[in-house]
Amino acid sequence: MAASTSASADTGTGTGTGATTGPVGRPGVRGLGGGRGPKGLRGGGPWRRSREPEGAPLSGAMRAVGAERLFNRVALGVLIALAVLWLVPLAWAFATSVRSSDEIATDPTAWWSGSPTFAAYGDLLTGGKLPYWYANSFITSALTTVLTVLTASLAAFALSRLRFRYRRPAFLLLLAGLMVPPQVLMIPQFLALQETGLLNTYWAVVLPQVPNVVAVFVFKQFFDGIPEELTEAARADGAGWLRTYWQIVMPLSKPAISAVTIFVFVWAWNNFLWPLLVVTDPEMMTLPVGLTSVQDAFGIPQAQLMASAVLGGVPLLTVFLLFQRRIVEGIAGTGLK
Repeated sequence: MAASTSASADTGTGTGTGATTGPVGRPGVRGLGGGRGPKGLRGGGPWRRSREPEGAPLSGAMRAVGAERLFNRVALGVLIALAVLWLVPLAWAFATSVRSSDEIATDPTAWWSGSPTFAAYGDLLTGGKLPYWYANSFITSALTTVLTVLTASLAAFALSRLRFRYRRPAFLLLLAGLMVPPQVLMIPQFLALQETGLLNTYWAVVLPQVPNVVAVFVFKQFFDGIPEELTEAARADGAGWLRTYWQIVMPLSKPAISAVTIFVFVWAWNNFLWPLLVVTDPEMMTLPVGLTSVQDAFGIPQAQLMASAVLGGVPLLTVFLLFQRRIVEGIAGTGLK
């Protein structure tokens, strides 16, 4: 009877060997991790989790934030260094262009002038053919840009939306054209233009620059991201392929159009070798070609040379400052990351 009473007492209090008191003191309930209570600290229950350091995740996040800040500072420093590297020659060219010939002959490397003058710019604008060169560069660059955007987008639309045999090999063959140096094609193109009588014309400068594999690739990558349901819905409504391209796909491709337009325009504006080969008339020269004749006209005057370099770079700098957001959006939307 006494033994029975003792066992009952042990069971009720939870201090005997037959039961273990749970975390809340209820009899017969073990810890969630299978161990004892706060004195035993065995198993993986909540008592162990309460002993883990709470600052570990926070310290890891702080280290990640610190690393990100360090990377941003390093990247900013590199960008500033590259910007200075590119802007210093332009600043020196402008500083030289506003100096007199006597000052340049005395100290050609000096940055500042005691009496700055814009006489070099006046000589170029009045005595030379700079207005003709500006107009020729703008006309040829604009024509090249329009024709390149039109032909490249049409080719990319066919490769992206039309299903025909050997479509993928045709695209790979097109990309293989990037491995062909442009200089290899110059002699055949020159002979073809000579036979057709197009030398010393705008078309001699424009037509060989229109085929652009990079523009086709950019447009195709962007067109592939447009849902096919849109073109299928237009086709179901009776629209032809050309109408679908012009009224559905092209309005949705403004970022790609802007990027290709800016890149092609800048490239055509700066092109020097091909216009030098096909244009010999001084009034038909583009700006990069015409600037080389400044040395012959003025006997290598440093101020005029630097003034012509500044005037030649102003249009491109203006285009970039006005459309830099479009350039970033176009590249980000075409997969060229």
